[in-house]
Amino acid sequence: MISTIINKMQKENLTPDDVLKDLLLGNQRFIENQTLDRDIKGQKIASTSKQYPKAIVLSCVDSRVPIETITDQGIGDIFVARVAGNIENEDILGSMEYACKVAGSKLVLVLGHEKCGAVSAACDDVKLGNLSSLLKKIKPAIEATTKISGKRDSSNASFVEKVVRKNIQLTIDRIREKSYILKDLEDIGVIKIVGGIYSLRSGKINLI
Repeated sequence: MISTIINKMQKENLTPDDVLKDLLLGNQRFIENQTLDRDIKGQKIASTSKQYPKAIVLSCVDSRVPIETITDQGIGDIFVARVAGNIENEDILGSMEYACKVAGSKLVLVLGHEKCGAVSAACDDVKLGNLSSLLKKIKPAIEATTKISGKRDSSNASFVEKVVRKNIQLTIDRIREKSYILKDLEDIGVIKIVGGIYSLRSGKINLI
């Protein structure tokens, strides 16, 4: 099956649930090594003067999590914002507001992943230049992760995975809290804000 770039009318007719389903189906194709054939040159040309991305994904910078690849998306299909630990900040929020309010994206997906190095470093209270201030933004997820057996550092894989999940949930909470634009769009059903965790082992995105 050959995939072509989405047009304005097709994007406008999609619901947030349609977009989420499309990304998850793409992820399943990736897992099964059945990704779509794409006319890359055609998509590149078609997107030169316009773009109609259906979603924005906030992910970690981890090289093992290439977003367009793991969701089987092509040129012009989605916006991707990447930062260690998939945390929000003013610039990320502004990018999301542009994607949804201006460009008409229907979905915000906050995607963390197992064995996240940024989360592990935050759990170990690593201090390293500008990374220190970034890791500080993950600390609320560490503090909110309770009822843990064993050490509260990166040597405890179960603890790290629970912090990964909590970090995604708190990031979504802060997106709604800090961006009235995105919250209003979600409240009236124009967009959906969801979270997921990517498995490095299986390649599967599991929603949370």
